[in-house]
Amino acid sequence: MAWQSGSVTARRHVPPGQHGGVSPTPLPPVPYHASALRPSWPALPAALRDAIADRLGAPVVTARVAGAGFTRGFAAVLSTADGDRAFVKAAPAAEQPHLVDAYAREAAILDRLPAGLPAPRPRWTLYEAGWFVLCTDAVDGHTPRLPWGEAELDATLAGYAEVAAALADPPAGLTALGLPHLADLARSDILWWEEVAAGREPAPALPEPVRGRLPELVALESRLPRYAAGVADLTHGDLRVDNVLIDGDGRAWFCDWTWVCHGPAWFDLAGLLLTAYAGGLDADRLFATHPVTAGAPPDALDATLAALAGYFLTGATTAPVTASPHLPAHQRWSGEQALDWLTNRQGWR
Repeated sequence: MAWQSGSVTARRHVPPGQHGGVSPTPLPPVPYHASALRPSWPALPAALRDAIADRLGAPVVTARVAGAGFTRGFAAVLSTADGDRAFVKAAPAAEQPHLVDAYAREAAILDRLPAGLPAPRPRWTLYEAGWFVLCTDAVDGHTPRLPWGEAELDATLAGYAEVAAALADPPAGLTALGLPHLADLARSDILWWEEVAAGREPAPALPEPVRGRLPELVALESRLPRYAAGVADLTHGDLRVDNVLIDGDGRAWFCDWTWVCHGPAWFDLAGLLLTAYAGGLDADRLFATHPVTAGAPPDALDATLAALAGYFLTGATTAPVTASPHLPAHQRWSGEQALDWLTNRQGWR
């Protein structure tokens, strides 16, 4: 079932305290297409540049560094003297071992994705001069513009419906990688309101309507592992605007496949729609009418928003030295959107 276009509509503006009555909120503090801080091509070790050019089969003549993302790893579209274009990620094992692990995991996942999905196809990997490199086909596209335009949001939601349908019956080679389960990830890394309630995590600053709602937030987020348990489907695991590219034909492509896990696709959809909510669109309707939410628990969106709000707001206090300095601001903004959306759905105004 293809996601139907034409459903990108503005939220109804009703008096505060009624479900859906929110004015559009500001855009992210730093545009998603300019959130990264990455090394340039000349800054890479000469031996590494030579090895990459050798694998590409010709000298690199231009390097367009990716502006999207929240890591400090190298990522760029490289053009060669013979007219080839490729997308290359690279990270140093000594300084960024977690990125090396992530790129290696992504390479294995990309190699096993179902054929025909709107995802970059892998070419090769190499290890040189202490750096791990992943090379894929280059996608000629741009990060979706915010506030969302109807065509780009329709294309993204339709593309994700295609991806989710394919991953509902994933190939054996992909599941054989032993991918994690969202239910386990939620318990170990996503649910933070319980930690706040127990005094093990500092409480983030909360707006007036949410103060005193900590028991409700704990109860809502606690439902996520139960809803995700036993789901055999695979989901992208990190569906954000900066992991989407819109090509010249208007088709959406999905990048950064490191965090694929077993879980319901509606979890990813809720995270993606935070930017639609912030832009004043009817995110409730967009969520409810998307094919991946068929059969979802009635409060699946509320449980997800509660979990995402706690995850982002508690994580926004610091950023690893290996992350973009813009990460905390984006986490805080995302947490605020999730909490505001949940506040309106719960009638806490």
